[in-house]
Amino acid sequence: MWHVRVEIAPAVLLVVDFGGWYKLDLKSSNGSTSDLMMHHTQVSLLKDVIVPYTHLLPRLQLSDNQERHTLLYFKGAKHRHRGGLVREKLWDLLVGEPGIVMEEGFPNATGRKQSIKGMRTSEFCLHPAGDTPTSCRLFDAIQSLCIPVIVSDNIELPFEGMIDYSEFSVFVAISDALTPNWLVTHLRSIPSRQRDEFRRNMAKVQPIFEYESGHPDGVGPIPPDGAVNHIWKKVQQKLPAIKEAIIRNKRKPAGVSIPLRCHCT
Repeated sequence: MWHVRVEIAPAVLLVVDFGGWYKLDLKSSNGSTSDLMMHHTQVSLLKDVIVPYTHLLPRLQLSDNQERHTLLYFKGAKHRHRGGLVREKLWDLLVGEPGIVMEEGFPNATGRKQSIKGMRTSEFCLHPAGDTPTSCRLFDAIQSLCIPVIVSDNIELPFEGMIDYSEFSVFVAISDALTPNWLVTHLRSIPSRQRDEFRRNMAKVQPIFEYESGHPDGVGPIPPDGAVNHIWKKVQQKLPAIKEAIIRNKRKPAGVSIPLRCHCT
């Protein structure tokens, strides 16, 4: 499959995040091991589009929102790789704290019911990195009107520029999150009026992360405010920058090395 990577590199790639794209596989094309980084132009924010995961939990309407008794909720695997090592440290810091629920589980039928109940009865939902920086958990939280707490120093999110995640999410640096008692104190300090505002803003963007058309068997017109249309709008926004990058590269004098902004041809 190594040749495929080269062939598709110039395409506008739809990716859920860039978490696994910058590392080469342990085996290179000739079978040897390598610690090299993949060339940064293979994927680029200049040309590629971050798309949302499909959410697994049903949407909660703002009018159906009820009192939430849990401060912070998380359900998932404790042990992850790469950036997910932060999750293990967070787990050990938070487990057993009053008002915090940390559950280990998977999205099977039982886990889904637990997640629906947990997210709908919690003020905040923890979103630490796992094997990749983001996951469907973030979009389940949005559909559940559970304020996302995004613990990351470097995360790319879908449709930024069209929506402002800071209007309904709490962003936390890893160093702060791993400071004992810091995260709990910070979340408790957010007043109820601001939490309500977060949920009102979240309700406005819920449809943006919806892929379903609402028609039987998925056949029928797509909703104009849904994920598919927003993806195409993002692709359209990328085109001028891609064309500019191509033109800039064409005028490069022979023998001159200029860092590529993206693999655009």
